[in-house]
Amino acid sequence: MTRCHTSRRIGRQVNAFVVTLAWLSACLTVSTNVLSAADDPQTKTVLLLSQSPDGHPPMTHEYAAGLRIVEQCLTSVPNIKVKHANADGPWPEGPELIRDADCVVMFLSEGARWTHEDPRRIEAFAQLASRGGGFVTLHWGMGTKEARYIDGYLKLFGGCHGGPDRKYKVLDADVSVATANHPITRGIKDFSIREEFYYELKLVSASSQLKPILQTEIDGELQTVAWAWQRGDGGRSFGFSGGHFHENWARVEYRRLMTHAVLWSLDVPIPEDGLSADIGLEAVTLPPNDR
Repeated sequence: MTRCHTSRRIGRQVNAFVVTLAWLSACLTVSTNVLSAADDPQTKTVLLLSQSPDGHPPMTHEYAAGLRIVEQCLTSVPNIKVKHANADGPWPEGPELIRDADCVVMFLSEGARWTHEDPRRIEAFAQLASRGGGFVTLHWGMGTKEARYIDGYLKLFGGCHGGPDRKYKVLDADVSVATANHPITRGIKDFSIREEFYYELKLVSASSQLKPILQTEIDGELQTVAWAWQRGDGGRSFGFSGGHFHENWARVEYRRLMTHAVLWSLDVPIPEDGLSADIGLEAVTLPPNDR
């Protein structure tokens, strides 16, 4: 073999070695970036809790479909990781998911009772509250038929639709923004809606930093149907008693309200004009497998 041929062969081997090193370096860089994103302390985990249909007519109490819309609205927000879990049955993995979250959103059946069904579950909620976690509840997610669950739920969420004296009504409502300078209400103006609202809610004392967010007149009285509560443990809680009719998610006010509530509970900045909360209207149409 001539010296020229030998030099070319060595050159090809060196080039191949350099290419291999470059490829390994690129792979390590990608892996490092992925790990860094996953371990980023700025990333907040939002746990969405829904259930299967609970016997209400189609297009009402659509827990999973409603929270899929919230999830879609959150995709545009940086450093937010969303987990959507079905909380039917015993749900043994639930307490760990709750403890690992930074915010829990509940849209499910008789939520105040549900939080107390498993001692490990209510303990996990208490642990999340103790480190300033966020709580967001929607419609029947704040409910209980039995009054014995009310007090425990109030300590977490600040409001409850509970007990034998609970009230609810379907009506064409004129809804007003009660606290215009609150971050949750950015980009939301007074609006009219057909809704089933729970009212005369059990609420923690107004002196405990609870702010009315939305109000409407029911039976001649101005009723708070959405609230925001800065808890004494440093965490934040929000509730909205509407959400009965799935078609109302087509309204930007609903999408902004719930998305802003999640961000506020996490102490994440909300744009002055509110999030766009844009989704395709097909998102409000139920997939065939939802029923």
